[in-house]
Amino acid sequence: MSKAKQILYNQPWILQRADPYVYRHTDGTYYFTASVPAYDRIVLRHSRTLDGLRTAEEITVWHCHQKGILSKHIWAPELHYLNGSWYIYFAGGDIEDEWAIRPYVLECTGADPLNDPWIERGKMQRADADIFSFEAFSLDATVFENRGKHYYVWAEKVSVGPQISNLYIAEMAHPCKLKTVQVLLTTPDYDWERVGFWVNEGPAVIHHDGKIYLTYSASETGAAYCMGMLTASEDSDLLDPLSWKKERFPVLKTNSEKGIFGPGHNSFTQDESGNPIMVYHARTEENIEGNPLYNPNRHAMLMRLRWDTHTGRPVFSFDD
Repeated sequence: MSKAKQILYNQPWILQRADPYVYRHTDGTYYFTASVPAYDRIVLRHSRTLDGLRTAEEITVWHCHQKGILSKHIWAPELHYLNGSWYIYFAGGDIEDEWAIRPYVLECTGADPLNDPWIERGKMQRADADIFSFEAFSLDATVFENRGKHYYVWAEKVSVGPQISNLYIAEMAHPCKLKTVQVLLTTPDYDWERVGFWVNEGPAVIHHDGKIYLTYSASETGAAYCMGMLTASEDSDLLDPLSWKKERFPVLKTNSEKGIFGPGHNSFTQDESGNPIMVYHARTEENIEGNPLYNPNRHAMLMRLRWDTHTGRPVFSFDD
């Protein structure tokens, strides 16, 4: 009997798949989705093992429209299982106004998200009292649960001089609508968040030892792309910005010696033994041909996540 292939960490795992998202279902099945280079569809893979996703068949579960909304820039899908149904949260633009990026929702009530039908639920709905959310360039939504409540975190641009991409949070009323008005979590305060563009985007959440760690990505999508982090207590009011502590410096950035450039837009999962794994994208070359947004060579990679024995904080390392 041949041995299973050992996972190679911090090396290209699934080629040309940016914004990777891995979800491990309650039955142990792994699902993978990501932005494809053409930005024109949503794909899913599934496997009984994490590394099996690498060679698993990729199925297109939804394709962009020919015109109007959802016809351009289909970005950063995430697969979630909420209230007994499947949901994909993603962003899309309009071919006639390609930067009119907004967050949208797909729903599948069947048991098999790869083969059962997906229904468009339209743009994510803001709370009734909210007059601001999703009126401008909005993307990279994620969903997480804490103390029986679900929260929605996303990036949205505001125009004060140059456009600035901030991260916002709100509690969810149900999978397609927010319950509370948006709260600003973080804005690009530091120089490492302002290279090329002033950007906070790509949020991802992991819980550990009573704490919530929310990572995000910053700056333009080349070698300057990097990861920051916020921390809050699970017992705190997550809609109070003062509950969150922001790191002064990036927790992960380019390492030219390792040949990893622009690591970011991550998600979290577990291996088959329950050990935490970070899924992220990065490039293997520093110099990018053409517009970085349309260069396809952002590859999905895996990182073993460790916890600092003194602080309990996650340790992000390329050394494995």
